Amino acid sequence: MYAIVDIETTGGYAASNDITEVAIVLHDGERVVQRYETLVRPLRAIPYFIQRLTGITDDMVAGAPGFEEVAPVIYNLLRDVVFVAHNVNFDYSFLKHHLSAAGYELDTPKICTVRLTRKVFPGLASYSLGNLCRHFGIGIENRHRAGGDADATALLFQHLLDNNALEQLKLTPKKKSAEFSLPPHLPREQVDQLPYTPGVYYFHDQKGKVIYVGKAKNLKYRVRSHFTHNGAGRQRQDFLRTIFSISFETCGTELMAFILESIEIKRLWPAYNYSQKRAEASFGLYLYEDRSGYHRLVIDKKKKNLAPIYTFNLLVEGHRLMRILIREFRLCPRLCYMQTDNSTCQGVLDATCLGACEQKEAVNNYNDRVAEALSHLEGQLPSFALVDNGQQAEQQSCILIEKGRFYGMGYVPADASVYDLDALKTYLTRYPENDYIRGLVYQHAERYPHKKRLFA
Repeated sequence: MYAIVDIETTGGYAASNDITEVAIVLHDGERVVQRYETLVRPLRAIPYFIQRLTGITDDMVAGAPGFEEVAPVIYNLLRDVVFVAHNVNFDYSFLKHHLSAAGYELDTPKICTVRLTRKVFPGLASYSLGNLCRHFGIGIENRHRAGGDADATALLFQHLLDNNALEQLKLTPKKKSAEFSLPPHLPREQVDQLPYTPGVYYFHDQKGKVIYVGKAKNLKYRVRSHFTHNGAGRQRQDFLRTIFSISFETCGTELMAFILESIEIKRLWPAYNYSQKRAEASFGLYLYEDRSGYHRLVIDKKKKNLAPIYTFNLLVEGHRLMRILIREFRLCPRLCYMQTDNSTCQGVLDATCLGACEQKEAVNNYNDRVAEALSHLEGQLPSFALVDNGQQAEQQSCILIEKGRFYGMGYVPADASVYDLDALKTYLTRYPENDYIRGLVYQHAERYPHKKRLFA
């Protein structure tokens, strides 16, 4: 049994809006066997533009039953049938949300007549209910009212059945089937073609723009999970309606998928990705030569066109490191910008500064200690590769950390040496790094030390 459903509401998402009208047409696969329709009194005023669209006014629903009064009838009509609607996720999410609030849990298979019509009659100019009815010669009375739209959808559904839609698509509905939860504009073939491998997937809007990037240990399972439970919130429903296509890129390992996702989020800045959009490390350690020839170290805000020696999320972290370098290598606090007032250099007073700030120390001597400090710092930053399975038997995946920073990743022949750093780089794609990626790689190296290849 099929229940062809249409509702009218006070807004576009269930969590913050109410139902104003419900129509349910029961269809046994051959004909309509029962029909139910009722206005519903909402808990909030109907916006003016919706009153203009539907013709349902606040006065019309003032004497109608509240949803909790009609919930038992609606639930009994829907509980053991296949839920059918045009853009099914909208109607289903509203009824599921409000039935749950009334104490009834709706959990039925769904069919979207938008998706079904796309499959049976591909290539039409539009799949809106009005345009489809005009195309197939189906009359609609009371357009944008629940009863009129439900009746028209029932006639459209009958037309699809007459064209062997269910047999052609093998859509014998099964409870919780992924087919009936997919966004209305997303071709099922694109989900079916996803491999069972790690990788990164991209959701695109109608113009092809990437609106979401995700990573997966198993691409097919992960993408399907997005459409298993369609929430009632506005953001969730807007997200589903915006998805028109999927693309993907496979990766050799789950870690590579995590890394590529981070890179792509920062490159594409998709509208529906919210994590990893925070600001990256804001400060860096820089080296420059002043007019007198002295090499100066400075902690400063990150420069767009100047690569720092090291990065810090917080200024205090940079100052902490600078104080260590000043103490251990007898650097001048003034030349390191750790003392900026006009008083006597604290290093001179402590006998740790040899007078570079007063040009009493030879330039070469001071610069040698700066170089020694940086060499020491560099020595604390390891270079290593994480080697794992590749995408094919004759290759291995490789993620490279050079001097403490993420260099890039790629695939090398299985018989290639991974201990020759320069040769290894020829196989890798260089990517921008960030704290998140660096943390992922270090954590993985600590957890799986047997995959780590250190460079001297």
